[in-house]
This record gives sequence, C-alpha cells and structure tokens, in this order.
Amino acid sequence: MKRTYNGSCHCGAVRFEADTDLAEGTFRCNCSICFKSRAWMAAVPANGFRLLAGEADLRDYQFGPKRIHHLFCSACGVRPFSQGQDPKGNKFYAVRVNCLEGVDAKELVDAPIKYFDMRHDNMKTPPAETRHL
Repeated sequence: MKRTYNGSCHCGAVRFEADTDLAEGTFRCNCSICFKSRAWMAAVPANGFRLLAGEADLRDYQFGPKRIHHLFCSACGVRPFSQGQDPKGNKFYAVRVNCLEGVDAKELVDAPIKYFDMRHDNMKTPPAETRHL
C-alpha cells in the first residue's frame, strides 16, 4: 500500500517526503555510478515527492548522456535521491531506499527488486548477473 515516507541524507541537512509503495517494486542498476555506490532505489513520480529542507545543500552530478541529476548533500556526501525524466518526458525521482526512515526490515526484505542493465543502456533485459548489485 502506498504510504508517505520521510527520508534524509546522513547529516539530516537534506530532508524529503516520498509517496510510494515498496511492495510495488524497487530497482537496482549496473551503470557505473549505481554500481560504485550500491544504489537501491524506488521510483516516485514528481507529484509524489516533496523536498522539505536542504535545497541549498544539494549538489548535482551528471555524466554520460546527462539525463539524470545525481544529487548529493554537500555536507555529508550522501545521495538521498536522483531526479530525471522518463522517455515520455515525465519528471520522476529515484529515492534511495536506504535513505528512507522508519522502514521495517521485513518491508525491505519483501520489496521486489527489478534490475536494469544500464551499463549497456538496456532497460528491457536485466544483467546476466545481479548478485553483486
């Protein structure tokens, strides 16, 4: 069931709310930045995301085709969420599941994970191996 989660970076300077249902699915990706940071995310449409604090503390990192804004806290370096657009031009957020507060361990264990092979720009087929992601 969809609920409102609070989330933050490590130091708490950046805080947000996100409306999502982890039971509907989360995702991991093997692109270079997600692989190196072991990102585990949940997609949230723009109308389901609210930045509560820390806009001035956010820094933006983009690479490759520069379609995604990989935002991070300038104080602690944690990336609580990213922002982008889907192929239809709809704005979305990808919140880091591990930055959500008050999530029961069972809810995390039960959350389905979809894998994307973005190392090869392939969203349709998962990578051959996912255990390391």
